[in-house]
Amino acid sequence: MDIREMNLKLVMILQEWDPFNIGEEGYDGEIEVVIKSVHDLHHPSDLAKKIQAIYEESFDQWIPIQECTKVSYKLLAVKMDATSQT
Repeated sequence: MDIREMNLKLVMILQEWDPFNIGEEGYDGEIEVVIKSVHDLHHPSDLAKKIQAIYEESFDQWIPIQECTKVSYKLLAVKMDATSQT
């Protein structure tokens, strides 16, 4: 899987997550920043904290860290799958 394909899978996961129930298209800016973070971070807890901060900054709403951790595991699994195939 190349980087482009990996990024598309990451986008799909984040769009389906929809933590504030505003629709898949409501998070374009946040998704872009989260994907950059997936490339930079390797630990689910670190990524979860980053995801929580990104969405809280944009929406002034707090997401429980457990929800962020669940999605961080999914995102990092895609990253691991992509890097194991290269």
